Amino acid sequence: MPQTEVPVPPSAMVVVAHPDDAEFMVAGTVAKWARQGCEITYVVITKGDKGSDDPAMTSSRLTEIREAEQRAAGAILGVKNYEFMGYPDGYLQHTLELRRDVTRLIRKYRPHTLFTFDPTTRYFSDTYVNHPDHRVAGDVALDATFPSARDRLTFPELLLDGFEPWKVRQVWLSNAEKANVWIDIAETIELKKKAMLAHPSQLGEDILPFVDAMARGEAQGSEYEFAEAFRRFMLEADPVEGEK
Repeated sequence: MPQTEVPVPPSAMVVVAHPDDAEFMVAGTVAKWARQGCEITYVVITKGDKGSDDPAMTSSRLTEIREAEQRAAGAILGVKNYEFMGYPDGYLQHTLELRRDVTRLIRKYRPHTLFTFDPTTRYFSDTYVNHPDHRVAGDVALDATFPSARDRLTFPELLLDGFEPWKVRQVWLSNAEKANVWIDIAETIELKKKAMLAHPSQLGEDILPFVDAMARGEAQGSEYEFAEAFRRFMLEADPVEGEK
């Protein structure tokens, strides 16, 4: 049943492919939940080191720029923890090594709720084909959540490093075809815009009308004017939701 009001969890992890992905996907929700005490962790899998048309730019310099931009954007929203995994931009593959690395971070931070891309979404519109890194990041995040982070005998080397199994309670997928939960971001949409503008190597003032249009579009199916929409999966009995 579609929901427009949900309890704020104690912790959440956002797993994305590139610096600035999280701002498009979930910044309004992150800002709203952080204000209410949710501990937010950003996991950025790639360095974002290919996103420049400047002939003088290098991958190493762009990596530094984009990490700094992501930290600045997260500070605006109230993000507490950051993990930059350092994989090359544009080349992401769904490997066991990558799944283990994400599993390690889930076990390290032990989030109640995990946000990531819907890996089945190949096209957003008639003008945008979904980035392959987005699809891989979503697939890997889901597989790391279930069953890898949960199962003690999966990646036993993580146990030797002290990373005990962890059961994520909920997974929320962004850009999903069939949303079943909406977060009202009217009170935080200006923070979302400000956080997006903290990525000047990628975004400029011309993005602002798009943010409004995107939030209105995602609000369809809810009673809100501006929203972020997600497909939510309840993986474990969840006391935050009042389940027994």
